[in-house]
Amino acid sequence: MVDRQGPRQLTPSPASNASGSQVGGSSPHRLRLATRESRLALWQANHVADLLRARYPDCAVTLVGMTTRGDQVQDRPLSEIGGKGLFTKELELALLDGRADLAVHSLKDVPMDLPDSFDLACVLQRADPRDAFVSNRYEELAQMPAGAVVGTSSLRRAVQVREQFPSLRIEPLRGNVDTRLAKLDAGRYDAIVLAAAGLKRLGLAARIRQMLPPELSLPSPGQGVLAIEIRSDQTEVRQALQFLNDEQALLAVSAERAVSRQLGGNCRTPLGAYARLLPGGELRIDALLADDNGQIRRAGLQEPVASIGQAQLLGQRAAVMLAA
Repeated sequence: MVDRQGPRQLTPSPASNASGSQVGGSSPHRLRLATRESRLALWQANHVADLLRARYPDCAVTLVGMTTRGDQVQDRPLSEIGGKGLFTKELELALLDGRADLAVHSLKDVPMDLPDSFDLACVLQRADPRDAFVSNRYEELAQMPAGAVVGTSSLRRAVQVREQFPSLRIEPLRGNVDTRLAKLDAGRYDAIVLAAAGLKRLGLAARIRQMLPPELSLPSPGQGVLAIEIRSDQTEVRQALQFLNDEQALLAVSAERAVSRQLGGNCRTPLGAYARLLPGGELRIDALLADDNGQIRRAGLQEPVASIGQAQLLGQRAAVMLAA
């Protein structure tokens, strides 16, 4: 388990090692993956399915596609229609009623606390966690003139852009990656900001004009990481997935999500957190929180970390600094 409240912690299974080679255990006969049906979600699910097929060649691995409430409602911010849980609820129902054995998520879309019936069984190796500036008119944010329109529905991205470029207009932008790019291409925005990982996964890296460093746009907790959710009683499924766990990603996102949980973070909270392991075993976490007036507070901590619990404590300390 990644981040349930209380002392339970996720640690790498003894049945797996750093190279991913299997040590003991039996191959599952069938694994059904619940997924949203956007192009990016299907890419992510197929990526996990391919890894499972390579590991368990005799296992029947299939996708169970479905449309979530978060996908259906595109004309309002998530904060007005129920939050990030709208991207996971239907998939969790499929786990509960036995239509699926696991669900593949972008970790940044997963609420901080899951219902007792579910656990995050593993997190995969992190892709690029940064935000990306996409425009048909400008090479970078700093080139945009006063009054130019930047599209994003992320409060986190919006407050950071406003802080550094107060003359720009921020307008809401919902939809999957292709929908957002289509709105940009139709001239409704001068630029948009998206997660770099999604663009790269879909072969759209050429659309990126500027990679935004964390100093300019601190990522969302868990950004760039895929996570797999299961029913908490599915012990055999959990064991079959342990080879996918990435220890470095796990430590980093445990700290990041601890910041958000400590502060009660949700899609209404302009909050960023980004952690990475440094040479020598130290974990560095940077976090930010904006108030109702858009004023941003920042915190940064760095210390040796050797366990999930220590990573979570580091994140909690960063959150206390932000709340002070």
